[in-house]
Amino acid sequence: MRESRLPAGGTNLFQSIKAKCAQAEAAGKKLIKLSIGQPSGPALLSGRQAAAEAVMSIAEAMHEYQDNGCLGVPNFARRFAQTHVKTDLATQGDQVALLPIPGIKPMLGLIPLACGAAASLTHVWTTTKPGYPTPADWCRYLSGNVRHMPIELNPQNQFRFSPAWLNEAIEQDLVMMNYPHNPSGQVASREWWKQLCAEAVRLNIRLFNDAAYAILAHSDEHCTLTDVAVDFPNLSWAEAFSASKAGNFTGWRIGAMVGSPDFIGDIATIKGNTDSGFAAPLAAGVIHTFENDRAGIEAVRRTYERRIQVLVETLTKHGMQLAVKPGAGFFTLWKLPRRAFGQNIKTAEQFNFLMIEQTGVVGVHFHPYIRYAVCGDVEALIGDIDAAFAAAQIAY
Repeated sequence: MRESRLPAGGTNLFQSIKAKCAQAEAAGKKLIKLSIGQPSGPALLSGRQAAAEAVMSIAEAMHEYQDNGCLGVPNFARRFAQTHVKTDLATQGDQVALLPIPGIKPMLGLIPLACGAAASLTHVWTTTKPGYPTPADWCRYLSGNVRHMPIELNPQNQFRFSPAWLNEAIEQDLVMMNYPHNPSGQVASREWWKQLCAEAVRLNIRLFNDAAYAILAHSDEHCTLTDVAVDFPNLSWAEAFSASKAGNFTGWRIGAMVGSPDFIGDIATIKGNTDSGFAAPLAAGVIHTFENDRAGIEAVRRTYERRIQVLVETLTKHGMQLAVKPGAGFFTLWKLPRRAFGQNIKTAEQFNFLMIEQTGVVGVHFHPYIRYAVCGDVEALIGDIDAAFAAAQIAY
């Protein structure tokens, strides 16, 4: 009998939530989907128009493999990364390297491999407890040579681990982070990055940051790894930026990495042997928006910030407690209530499924937390959301 050859586990969290939603809808419940974790609607018009023009170009460079460059859009990686950071990358010379990428998610498995995971044991520390799970998933698939070490994030450390924690790491380790953080919305500050970079240099540890939500930061504390790492010439580091969140370019799969030449060079070696690059016309549309339509991007950012404020005010009114105040993105993370609907609550899944069954409110459970997103029009639904949490009778 033929069986799977993959590691055990891997059941998709979202599939179980969708199944529960289907049951609720079949029972006549109207769903309020605060679980949706990607922007809704089309990409910004400025990007669509520029991409349409680019795809009609007869220039061969716009239609061929782009590999590790972007012949159709010269200097794309530098230009795109520059729209996310304050540092003038043009002044960094050969101290930084850049790489166009087909979105961040397809690159995450290459990061441990670029640190030698194919040949020898590599310790990979990730901000996935709770967090965006893909780095942890890759560690599981690469388990023969990768030892996954999730970093505990919680309200006590404000979902920003202490840089002094690196003393637990081992020389040649890799730290894969996601700041601004999904699902908490926490941002990394300049001072925090400085301390972390100093420790990483001292211990010869590589740092990687998935900064997919950087463009949606609304906290004054927010700082990119790039804006600090450039002051540490002996640091091995890389940071990835994505177009996905700035007005629903999610399916376009366009982004860029910036970092130290050694680390970016190792990533580029593997990428160049396994990937043919992204679609140049879509990159043309993205860079046009990011360089010429900042007002459009800013309007998207303000929308999410406003929706977060509305949702937080409503849920806290009914006793819900934030795990941490979000400073970016479109997620809010909440502590698990002790009681709801007159029942004792033991798990985040139990609470989420109760909310779906009783009120139609759909979240994503990351025990011991529950995540509610504001990608949908929360302001239009706030009356129903208010009634749902009033009915829940939350207690901690």
